[in-house]
Amino acid sequence: MSDRTHGGMNGGMNGGPGGGYTLVLLPPRAAGTEEWAGRLERELPGLRVLRPEPQDAARTLRAADAAYGTIPPDLLPHAERLRWLQVPQAGPPPGFYYPALIEHPVRVTNMRDTYTDHVAAHTLAMVLALARGLPGYVRDQQAVRWAPDWSPGSVVPLTESRALVVGVGAVGGEVGRLLAAFGTEVEGIDTRRTGTAEGFTRIHPADRLDARLPHADFVVLTVPHTPHTEGLIDAARLARMRPTAFLVNVGRGPTVRLDALVGALDAGRLRGAALDVFETEPLPADHPLWRRPDVLITPHVAGAGPHADERRFAVLRENARRFMAGEPLINLVDKADWH
Repeated sequence: MSDRTHGGMNGGMNGGPGGGYTLVLLPPRAAGTEEWAGRLERELPGLRVLRPEPQDAARTLRAADAAYGTIPPDLLPHAERLRWLQVPQAGPPPGFYYPALIEHPVRVTNMRDTYTDHVAAHTLAMVLALARGLPGYVRDQQAVRWAPDWSPGSVVPLTESRALVVGVGAVGGEVGRLLAAFGTEVEGIDTRRTGTAEGFTRIHPADRLDARLPHADFVVLTVPHTPHTEGLIDAARLARMRPTAFLVNVGRGPTVRLDALVGALDAGRLRGAALDVFETEPLPADHPLWRRPDVLITPHVAGAGPHADERRFAVLRENARRFMAGEPLINLVDKADWH
């Protein structure tokens, strides 16, 4: 057998046929997870952890109470016993939540809030770079060109600016707090959160987005990709923004229509943009955004930083403990809304 099994099962549990619980770490598995099976079994007596090779995934999944990873449509019919699926990402790629998985009774949890600090710091770096005109100076450096700009309008003072954070979850909340520390007036837009949060003057419901866009100097997107956020920022919404405003997207690429963004920049209806995520990744080499001096591009690395593997393991371990104890799971996903 190609399954790697560590430890035994505790007959006192109320899971599968042996009285314990079986968790499958599905292929493909990321580097850094090699020791997870052994650690889980040592720390959670009664849990059996399997690591099948791709050719054995279907057979192994039939015995699983829980799984970590991605279940493609051809494997789902084998998940008859499956009651919990832990997603390896905060926001899995498009197509992860296909109709059959949405209809399946399995509960799904994700990895949100495992790299909030990294994404928020990256976002703030992007805002500061735009505010101080750094994208243009980086290009001057590459061209060995000394071109200081001392005009008053060359920088955007954060103490006199207003930011609209679209998506006030863990990341958006931290972004708002950091921006407020720089003296920026921060408002939020969110579908679920009510009241306010540290650093925010107000959080508006989603149906207020169009009304608040014209008032922002920085529009910061941290929203996940859902059926409701796909194409959220299109030509019509870009037209509602100030021509002196900046757009920053660290959420998911499909929320911004790049053709519309290029059109707004070309027409002078937007001052600039900073993007970490894109409709198509990698961004094609011939895409006009690469060559714009008013655009800052990073290749989907806002979440990069130390401790990622340990943080993901901590979520998996805690949810496995809760699953075995019959307690509510953390980071539970609304499958129909993809987050």
